[in-house]
Amino acid sequence: MKLAVLVSGEGTNLQAIIDAINSKVLKDVTIEYVISDNPEANALNRARKNGIHTILITKGNMKEILERHFELVDLIVLAGFMKILPPELIGDHKIINVHPSLLPLFGGRGMFGLRVHRAVINSGMKVSGATVHFVTEDVDAGPIIMQECVQVTPHETPESLQEKVHEVEHRILVKSIEIIKQGQYKIEGKRVIY
Repeated sequence: MKLAVLVSGEGTNLQAIIDAINSKVLKDVTIEYVISDNPEANALNRARKNGIHTILITKGNMKEILERHFELVDLIVLAGFMKILPPELIGDHKIINVHPSLLPLFGGRGMFGLRVHRAVINSGMKVSGATVHFVTEDVDAGPIIMQECVQVTPHETPESLQEKVHEVEHRILVKSIEIIKQGQYKIEGKRVIY
């Protein structure tokens, strides 16, 4: 299965996929492209170190470049990608996203990174977690593939919660790719059954 991974920042989720491929946890999976909207993204360095082709996009050429490269892969993975995809790119492609909360809570436009974790703490929630879901035109509202919880401790900070959630993201993102590769799933409403 060929992947394109879209990134904007540090690239820890990308690294989790690379490590899973290198250790044969993900067999018969390759990352064909790492695509970023941020020339300073450390994720691009991670890709280059592993011999993965990198592509930089801008607001002006995003649709054209993504359209061309999406056709060449089996699955598109949004792994900390901070842009919303044009709706016309979503319908024909298998696209998944990893989000740092238990969707549908703390999702939607503008909810990313430390903003999510700060909102979780401020809400009084005792648990948080991560979600991997299929991408639809509605932001953070597609069918849920996997979720996993973490405890929110009484003295939690947004940074400490982010660290705990990152570990979960890495694990469930790799598992979700494997589920999709196996093809042994069906979508029922907002749920992915496997």
